[in-house]
Amino acid sequence: MTSRIEDYGFISDLHTGALISRRGSIDWLCFPRFDSDSVFGALLGTKDHGRWLLAPTDEHASLPAPATVNRTYRDSTFILESHWRTDEGDVLVTDFMPIGHAGSSIVRRIEGLTGTVRMHQELELRFGYGKIVPWVRRIRDDHGEALLAIAGPDAVLLRGPALPTADFNRSHVGEFIVEAGQVMDLHLCGYPSHEGAPAPIDISTALEETSAYWKGWASHYVSHGPYGEIVKRSLLVLRALTYEKTGGIVAAPTTSLPEQCGGKRNWDYRFCWLRDAALTLEAMMTHGFRREALVWRNWLLRSIAGDPQDLQIMYGVAGERELRERVLTHLPGYEGSSPVRVGNGAYKQYQGDVAGEVMLALERLRNDGVHEDHFSWPLQRSLLHFVEMSITRKDHGIWEMRGEKMHFTHSRVMMWAALGCGIRAVEENGLEGPAERWKKLRDVLRAEIMELGFNREIYSFTQTYGGTEVDASLLILPQVGFLRYSDDKMLGTVARLEKDLLNNGLLLRYRTETCSDGLDPGEHPFLACSFWLVEQYARTGRDMEARSLMDRLVSYGNDLGLLSEEYDTDNQRMLGNYPQAFTHLALIRAADALNVGN
Repeated sequence: MTSRIEDYGFISDLHTGALISRRGSIDWLCFPRFDSDSVFGALLGTKDHGRWLLAPTDEHASLPAPATVNRTYRDSTFILESHWRTDEGDVLVTDFMPIGHAGSSIVRRIEGLTGTVRMHQELELRFGYGKIVPWVRRIRDDHGEALLAIAGPDAVLLRGPALPTADFNRSHVGEFIVEAGQVMDLHLCGYPSHEGAPAPIDISTALEETSAYWKGWASHYVSHGPYGEIVKRSLLVLRALTYEKTGGIVAAPTTSLPEQCGGKRNWDYRFCWLRDAALTLEAMMTHGFRREALVWRNWLLRSIAGDPQDLQIMYGVAGERELRERVLTHLPGYEGSSPVRVGNGAYKQYQGDVAGEVMLALERLRNDGVHEDHFSWPLQRSLLHFVEMSITRKDHGIWEMRGEKMHFTHSRVMMWAALGCGIRAVEENGLEGPAERWKKLRDVLRAEIMELGFNREIYSFTQTYGGTEVDASLLILPQVGFLRYSDDKMLGTVARLEKDLLNNGLLLRYRTETCSDGLDPGEHPFLACSFWLVEQYARTGRDMEARSLMDRLVSYGNDLGLLSEEYDTDNQRMLGNYPQAFTHLALIRAADALNVGN
């Protein structure tokens, strides 16, 4: 049985990531990149789709022992420590992905703390998202015994003193004893099958180096305010979702975790959305991570280079443009939620807001003293040309509606914001560009938004021009300077959002029952939207409401400080892809807004 989403811990080596359940099972892992095929895919099916279970077992049966587990990350790292307590003794399992080594791998270190504990492991390796059963055999080389699995171009090697031995129904099962003071390491690595097996690494050294990396990175953040530690963890999540080779930031390490159990809103988030990446850049800059922001800018410039008419909303981690969406029919989905999708067809969509987010992020870099070069400013000018050429186009909106294109108010505001960035670059930074033309277009666009995007009868901005429905993305209007947080029209919009979109105290993105998004209605509150509401409250003197909502949202994080995309308040559980960059980004902004009020 698959665990609840909040029961998973997450580890990363800045190339890929794994999800480890509270029961000690690695149920999701893709080698060698975030967007590669899974080796362990039980998250979206059963153990037969791949997993690696390691946990205490009852002495008389190969069943989980009566045990409790306390999990934590080693301070400011993604080294996951699980302290198991049984009647016979205590054992510590440390899971981490070494950083700084060729290829991706996972280490599971087992340390006996007290007494004698019998450990049980089951290893089901399945390549190709759980579809391909590899050829597995035991080998011996100069470094000792190992378990080798091969299928086509892929190979996985497991080294250690406690290899599973029994091959039972395509599952490798084994048990071993750990006594107090004893340390045992299991090291699983993936590599191309045509290459030689990688040599073993010094596990203790790798652990020290990985710990030093994460702690060194986190040391640039100065914790302050009541939410300082959860902000630090959120920044660490953003870093852990970064593909180090290129600087691309994935929205989440998972695919097809449902927005509603049993529903069809199941998407692949293992790609780099320009919107998410731009917001990540701003968060990094706000908290002192300038180097990461520069690396991201370089990824951005490489990815979007070319004809501005070819601008996409999202790319692969190395800037790939073709992200073809397909359905994996052999996977039943998380708790039966199908279809399971890989790839994301939204890459073909036009979303008018994206240029605005990118321009705002690059403006932030410029204002922080990063000089424009011969490549970066011309590319921004091409983005503004794209805005000019698209000024009358309808789009799919920030939520990637798969229904009819419309004029979304939020998208139009972000186009206004993009033009403003261009104007300020010319007037305040001395860069070349047609500022007067941009001014005229910006002013026309603002007048249009105020006329068509604001409904005086309900005294609120609306999701689309001429509509009556509202959208949580309207909370971004004051964030980008379109109007003040305290503007009467913004306060009217907030009142309407509270009336129409609050669900058990949390904010929905929009009403799926009344908005045509091309899918069956039904989803749960989107956590980022509620964090935006915290920011709005904090900026308008509603401090008690802001802190109350913030505390509630933070409480939805699991014991490791991780948050997913949505939250089911009725069943008190996380839903959607996990951990979710967009949610952690919004958390950081909300905490910053509350700190300003202190």
